[in-house]
Amino acid sequence: MGLIPDLAARRAQLTPDALAFRDHETGDAWSFARVDAAAARLGAALLARVPRGARVAILCHNRPEFFVALFACQKAGLILAPLNWRQPVAELKPVLGSVNCTLVLHDETFAEPAAALGVPVMALEIPDGPALDPVQVDDEQPWYVLFTSGTTGTPKAVIQTPRMVVANAMNIAQAMGLVAEDRTLNFLPLFHTGGINLFTLPIFLWGGSSLVLRKFDAQALVALISQGAVTQFFGVPAIYQALMHMDLSGIDLSRLRGWACGGAALPEATIRFFADRGAVICNGFGMTETGPTGFLIDRAAAITRIGSVGKPQMMTEARLDGVADGQPGAGELLLRGPTVTPGYLDNPGATAASFTVDGWLKSGDVAERDSDGYYRIIDRIKDMYISGGENVYPAEVEKVLITHPSVLDAAVIGVSDATWGESGVAFLIARPGHPVDPCALTGWLRERLAGYKLPKAFHVVTDFPRTAAGKVRKPELRKLVP
Repeated sequence: MGLIPDLAARRAQLTPDALAFRDHETGDAWSFARVDAAAARLGAALLARVPRGARVAILCHNRPEFFVALFACQKAGLILAPLNWRQPVAELKPVLGSVNCTLVLHDETFAEPAAALGVPVMALEIPDGPALDPVQVDDEQPWYVLFTSGTTGTPKAVIQTPRMVVANAMNIAQAMGLVAEDRTLNFLPLFHTGGINLFTLPIFLWGGSSLVLRKFDAQALVALISQGAVTQFFGVPAIYQALMHMDLSGIDLSRLRGWACGGAALPEATIRFFADRGAVICNGFGMTETGPTGFLIDRAAAITRIGSVGKPQMMTEARLDGVADGQPGAGELLLRGPTVTPGYLDNPGATAASFTVDGWLKSGDVAERDSDGYYRIIDRIKDMYISGGENVYPAEVEKVLITHPSVLDAAVIGVSDATWGESGVAFLIARPGHPVDPCALTGWLRERLAGYKLPKAFHVVTDFPRTAAGKVRKPELRKLVP
């Protein structure tokens, strides 16, 4: 156990008058001093309702007050549990119960569903009244939890600690060259690690500012980029694909100091589309369990090594199961270091199952390391299927499919096959104005993939079911197979 300063209080001491947040909808500006003072008052108000150590849920769209609540919980020794506002009350109730939340904070939009959850509620407003004094914080104690997007049962609550937040900020700062003058956009949902940590909290700790949008709005993003309101940008692949369909003519994308992507692999065509317009996107890899940033490729290699997520960052150790340290090869990616969660709240069984006996987090991903130490994520272990005795990684097939001129995006799953044990089924999103011909596509694939890797069926859809991070929900696709 180690002690670190109250993060909001220390940032306010260093640059009290600098801008921390601006609400895009209202224009309301929050200096670091205002954030800290508001968090101290909200923390005191929360402790008037619940004891230290209690779990407090929050249900709201993106707004600066969310981060005030986050810092208030750190000051008060409470654990914040952001809820997925896309879920109905029936789904939120078991999530709330799984971590024994005894109070729900909410903004005005979600007053009604919050009241229906069956626990006491409190409006997300900054009270007048007494304030908490700055505190020292145990850097390993749970600060907030983020729920994994499970497909069966209740999602697990991943513990996030102050040490993870600081280590993640260090990883991002050195990779992206953060400075106090940086400005970013906060629009990814705050019940997801991307909304909190990519790059809002790192830029907060470095003294920069975030413009907070209620939620994703492609037109607003393009306008803000055009106006020079942002210097560092993070998006998941679905965000970049949405921006590709916007009018980017006349916009100097190179004005941004940093572009980054995570959550899923970014197609090469998308990378080159933006690179041709001055935006070199650095692809990375991480998990809710890793704070999240474990890998982020450097700008110089982002184009020459497309498909790589780079090397482990400063505060992250990585190794491949079954591969000698430093040697090229492929295996399950194992991670260790201060960015890694201590486990799942109130779930020792899931925690034990997720770590090796010597303390490495099992990522569940197969990764490949080359002779220069660069990593490439091959696929999720659970997504691999075996066809005719051969291992097939859907990500490899998808990577080839999206290079076809008629295919905008692809998702491949394995299904039972009486002859081969398992075979592939591909779901495709067609490029506008380019219909997909499955017969022609099969012939095209034969020239690029081994026969056992070819999907046996193709389904053209308008979109995929996705998580908040933009990842495809493949179990949902399986339900669509006849």
